[in-house]
Amino acid sequence: MVYGEFITVDTKGFSDIIDITSDVGKVIRESGIKNGIANIFVTGSTASVSTIEFEPALVEDYKEQINRLIPDDLRTRHSETWGDDNGFSHIRATLMGPGIVVPFSDGELVLGTWQQIVVIDHDNRHRKRKIFVQCVGE
Repeated sequence: MVYGEFITVDTKGFSDIIDITSDVGKVIRESGIKNGIANIFVTGSTASVSTIEFEPALVEDYKEQINRLIPDDLRTRHSETWGDDNGFSHIRATLMGPGIVVPFSDGELVLGTWQQIVVIDHDNRHRKRKIFVQCVGE
């Protein structure tokens, strides 16, 4: 069986991290599928989906380190071509990836105790992000 549904979240940009674990769990419950996998994919080329221990200090550590690796003010040909100054966000999103697959068993996500599913918006402005959750299983 296959079931899919969109989750929508408002973000602030600049590597804003939003915990969507409970939203994904809700989609799984609504699917009626007990055992399977959840494909979690964010649409757009300047955001990512990942897992993290979603606690304030680690969230700030992540933002600090991603900005150290790929600074917000990075000069890119993309930004020069389009004038939108968000080339850095495309690079961050490409390295992080747009989606992940998480198993679920007996209708519950199989995650570690301190592991949450997050969407990370790397763009240089606030956005309304659409994340597609597709459950496959029985």
